[in-house]
Amino acid sequence: MVKLIVRDRESIQEAVRRFRKLVERSGIKKEMRRREYYEKPSEVKRRARLRAERRARPRPVR
Repeated sequence: MVKLIVRDRESIQEAVRRFRKLVERSGIKKEMRRREYYEKPSEVKRRARLRAERRARPRPVR
């Protein structure tokens, strides 16, 4: 949970900016996007396997 204490004489814009940074750093946004739609466990494993295969593939030499 992210808590933000608004400082004395701090404008709303500054407080909102600090809040957004806190949310971004805590990973809440990333977690929300991940949970937006249900993904079957088999799909999660498949995506992870494909990511690993792409990482393992040698890069072409130019």
